[in-house]
Formats: sequence, structure tokens, C-alpha cells
Amino acid sequence: MKSDSPPLITAAQLRAARAFLEVSQGELALAADVGRSAIADYERGARIPHDATLRKIEEALRAKHIELLFDGLKGVGIKVGS
Repeated sequence: MKSDSPPLITAAQLRAARAFLEVSQGELALAADVGRSAIADYERGARIPHDATLRKIEEALRAKHIELLFDGLKGVGIKVGS
């Protein structure tokens, strides 16, 4: 990730957002137009998806009113917006 790029969603934020929304990996993958394995692998720490994939996931969560919270570049949580 470039230093001038905004931070990307962390695996913990992704798990928390899915749990709050009560959506499966498959449902979120469909909404984000990414493979379910990208979400599953990231959540369990098996691999880090491409930045573009993570951005798609973030966009899908924003569409469901989930805001990602960061302290600098460190993901620290989620917030439910309106």
C-alpha cells in the first residue's frame, strides 16, 4: 500500500461488520462482486486480497451504512451510520 493511500479494511473489521450485519461471507461476496474465498481467506489470515478487492468489500459495507474506523493506518473498529 502506498503511504498516500487511505488505509484498508482489516480482517477484524471485516468479521465485525459481517457479524453486525448478520450476513454470510457468500452474501457479502455477492454484494461486493468478489469471490467468497477472498473474504474467507482474509478473515482467517490465510492471505491478503488485492487492494482492489478490499476496496470493493469496503464499498459494499459502506452501502450497508458501515463506517470503518482508523487510528492513523491501524483499523480500530466499525461504526454504524445512517
